[in-house]
Amino acid sequence: MGVILGIDAGNSKTELLLASLEGEPSAYVRGPGSNAHGLGPDGCIAALARLVERAGLAAPAEHGAFFLCGVDIPSDIAELTEAVGRTGWVRGATVDNDSFALLRAGTDAPDAVAVVCGAGINCVGRAADGRIARYPSLGWETGDWGGAEMLGRDVLFRAARSEDGRGESTVLAEIVKSHFGLSVEALGEDLHYRRVREGRLGELAPAVVSAAADGDAVARALIERLADEVVLMTTRALADLRLENADVVLGGGMLRDGRDFLFGEVVKRLSRSAPGARPVTPLDPPVVGAALAALDAAGAPASSAERLRAAFRAGLAVEEVHGG
Repeated sequence: MGVILGIDAGNSKTELLLASLEGEPSAYVRGPGSNAHGLGPDGCIAALARLVERAGLAAPAEHGAFFLCGVDIPSDIAELTEAVGRTGWVRGATVDNDSFALLRAGTDAPDAVAVVCGAGINCVGRAADGRIARYPSLGWETGDWGGAEMLGRDVLFRAARSEDGRGESTVLAEIVKSHFGLSVEALGEDLHYRRVREGRLGELAPAVVSAAADGDAVARALIERLADEVVLMTTRALADLRLENADVVLGGGMLRDGRDFLFGEVVKRLSRSAPGARPVTPLDPPVVGAALAALDAAGAPASSAERLRAAFRAGLAVEEVHGG
């Protein structure tokens, strides 16, 4: 009996679903993050191999959807597609950015956009006629601002200015000190001399959203700016796809619960900027979208997708695989 393989690889975790062509899952495995930018193609494949082995893939899958963080531009896709091809895991492969996993998991609508706001920020979209919207989303180098890590940099910047009087007073200074157990100045020194990874600034994001909701003016300005960026990416994708009415899937660590201040600000702004946009909070995680995309590519019937979603929502147990 044929099987499909779906992989969603992000900064913080990597997940794999193995399922039959009928949509019956046989393995759900989770491991550490496997950002292709940091690991390179060979390192990324090595990280995925541990999950594939644990999943018990006995023969090549009919199709595999590999939606990977750090696969952003055509050369990334080409390199990882070649690397996947060398593994022998699948007969056919779709390799692309992990934002596409969120898009497929979040909605079956043919006209749709997805924005991922997690450690970083990205946006993709699709139209019923097959057109795709996608952007490099490499960071400030490609005009992007947003996600927990870039937000964290601005938080530290404003906390430092608050402490020495160059900027507006804000609770962000106390948030920084409480989280890291260091003075704002000491943390700045440790980051500059690389004694602390800059990526750890992303850990501040939940507290900053809470501070914004509680009325801190500096925190609120940052979160409102982030909401503006999410909406700007959405409206750009809608315009490029020439869509007025579409589902907008909002996901990633900073948006996924659909309840906090940031999510509310995004929805409010979307209603003004794109009245035909329908905000969607995904019911299933992105790895389900990867598996659904693999089923689509393998030509499985719609009933297979329905069966897979139902099995996952019934409480599919995940097996943790630790890095080695």
